[in-house]
Amino acid sequence: MEEMNVTEVKIRVRYKETDKMGIVHHSNYYPWFEVARTEFMRSAGMNYRQMEEKGVMLPLLETHCTYIQGAKYDDLLTVRTWMSRFAGIRLTMEYEVIRDEDGVLLAKGSTVHAFTDNKLKPLNIKKKYPEIYKLFEELIK
Repeated sequence: MEEMNVTEVKIRVRYKETDKMGIVHHSNYYPWFEVARTEFMRSAGMNYRQMEEKGVMLPLLETHCTYIQGAKYDDLLTVRTWMSRFAGIRLTMEYEVIRDEDGVLLAKGSTVHAFTDNKLKPLNIKKKYPEIYKLFEELIK
């Protein structure tokens, strides 16, 4: 994995994110992925708000998560994010959730997104917004 286009975000596990067993409920990983993806985009120089103001949307098509070990209340986590695939109309983001205290990989996941207009119709980003296309093309290198 190329390190140059990896973004890291810190997350502190809140009590409300845990279940009766004291483990983070699986549904919380997806909002963490969203936070990390948003920061990845921001650090790349094009945040979601800017894209949406131009009429470019990135709806979610697929999502996957493998849970390896449970996080617990008050754990400090790092969510690492990078783009692993860009095929013009689609892109794939990858995520790793690591517990800071011991460096253990707790979960890994991915999301697949499509470029659409604000009516959710597929968008030829290369033709309509070549500057956005170029940005994503550079991120995958």
